[in-house]
Amino acid sequence: MGTIKAEKFELLERIPSVKEYQFLRNSVGWTKVSDDAVEQSLKNSLYSVCMIRNNKTIAIGRVIGDAGIYYYIQDVIVFPKFQRKGLGRRIMKSIINYLNENADPTAFIGLMAAKGFWKFYEEYGFQRRSVNAPGMFRYQG
Repeated sequence: MGTIKAEKFELLERIPSVKEYQFLRNSVGWTKVSDDAVEQSLKNSLYSVCMIRNNKTIAIGRVIGDAGIYYYIQDVIVFPKFQRKGLGRRIMKSIINYLNENADPTAFIGLMAAKGFWKFYEEYGFQRRSVNAPGMFRYQG
């Protein structure tokens, strides 16, 4: 664990490649999506960051939305070996800075937290939705 802290991690404001994105999704057990859908999705990102270690992307985070009323934090993924090392916090700090500089003060900023990560996002002012106002979703196909 001590060697990981000593290693250099570089945060770059850039869109991950399809290959990098698919690698990270797979590493955390998320469902498979087509490369074509990934390419289109990444291209339409409002903001994206990649965490680089030894020239390899080991974590990402994105902001999507309409750049007016709605913004969604999406795909904050850290390769399992590097989780709980502060990389997610560095990504979120960069995302929050982007939102503070670009989102209207009246904008809605949402996200869907993976199981067990609610407290992580509460640190950034996010609140769980009430059982009286549940979120919903649907997969196409």
